[in-house]
Amino acid sequence: MTDSILPPTGRDSLTDDLRWRGLIQDSTGLDELRTLLDGGTAAFYVGFDPTAPSLHVGHLMQVATARRLQLAGHRPLLLVGGATGQIGDPKESAERTLNPPEVVGGWVARIRDQLAPFVSYEGENAARLVNNLDWTGEMSVVEFLRDVGKHFPVNKMLAREVVKARLESGISFTEFSYQLLQANDFFELHRRHGCQLQFGGSDQWGNITAGVDYVRRRGAGPVQAFTTPLVTKSDGTKFGKTEGGAIWLDPETTSPYAFYQFWVNVDDRDVSRYLRYFSFRSRAELEDLEKETAERPAARAAQRALAEELTTLVHGEREMAQAVAASQALFGRGSLEELAPATLRAALTEAGLVHVDELPDVAGLLRESGLVSSMKEARRVIAEGGAYVNNTRITETDATVGPEDLLHGRYLVLRRGKRSFAGVELRGQPYVAEV
Repeated sequence: MTDSILPPTGRDSLTDDLRWRGLIQDSTGLDELRTLLDGGTAAFYVGFDPTAPSLHVGHLMQVATARRLQLAGHRPLLLVGGATGQIGDPKESAERTLNPPEVVGGWVARIRDQLAPFVSYEGENAARLVNNLDWTGEMSVVEFLRDVGKHFPVNKMLAREVVKARLESGISFTEFSYQLLQANDFFELHRRHGCQLQFGGSDQWGNITAGVDYVRRRGAGPVQAFTTPLVTKSDGTKFGKTEGGAIWLDPETTSPYAFYQFWVNVDDRDVSRYLRYFSFRSRAELEDLEKETAERPAARAAQRALAEELTTLVHGEREMAQAVAASQALFGRGSLEELAPATLRAALTEAGLVHVDELPDVAGLLRESGLVSSMKEARRVIAEGGAYVNNTRITETDATVGPEDLLHGRYLVLRRGKRSFAGVELRGQPYVAEV
């Protein structure tokens, strides 16, 4: 990222803005938080455990909030848990599967790269990436028990909700001790980098307050903390999940086109809340979008604004432009030929991509793609003028396509009517037209 992140001048209260956006659920004290956030530059940290090769959109709340605090002049410490990622925060359901250290190490590197676009590593409030394996890995068992463990009353640890939920089914000492590791992270970051604030999701409140208390017990501080709410969907389904699975930030796992479509398809009941959480537009701009959505929901102006902003932030302006162009071209409002092969394939995969070894006639393609259920229906749709290949209307029921019709020598875009489309990919080497 360039040096676009600079401490703003003449800004409104950061604390008030965070509260208006609904970003503060719990805190160690709003007055203390206001003094810290609105009184100058403070170092803060937020942690990400590498439990998978990629962050997903559920992490965007923390990533975007870190960016928001840096934009307001504060200094981010982005912690990737090379140590805690090998342990795993307890789940209420069952014990976690422990991943090999070398696997976790590889994930640490990938997640560090994914965090890079959100903050600036230059300037007076430059962000810094830290790894808790740097101080935890060199600590002996005796040191851990003497220097850290003696400050944690077991009765308080047992009172934690997730621990209580696991007492009957069983919880290992490994997961039980996770809270000590995270609390020690806060102390070490305070000692090494002057960290005064930690934030995280509301499910981390017990771990976070344990860290605040531990810093105090070690004679340091004072330090502050707050949590953001867990992101939910109004229909009861899990945020960040689709029929195809989780929405990841890694473009190799979730394409920029699929990422863009996730936000375009956000429910009207959720979009205003998501804009407040994730967008960096001003309050006035967001209130205008909320009003426009209420008056003209079919235009999906808020969804498109959110999709374009977040796709640009995560994947860059070029990929965002390609995603927008694909969305328009697939429905006949743009040129399919101008789409990059990767973008076209990602879009067709989302719609439903069928693979063929040879090209049947158009009616056969419609049937194989699932846009119609029979050859009879396919011919009727063609005769009625409702069938398109690469956005060209097909009117002959026995029409065929040839290799020269393939996009990038491999793909066809089929459409029935205005909104139903599918893709066809010819197996084998791409066809290259003769010059």
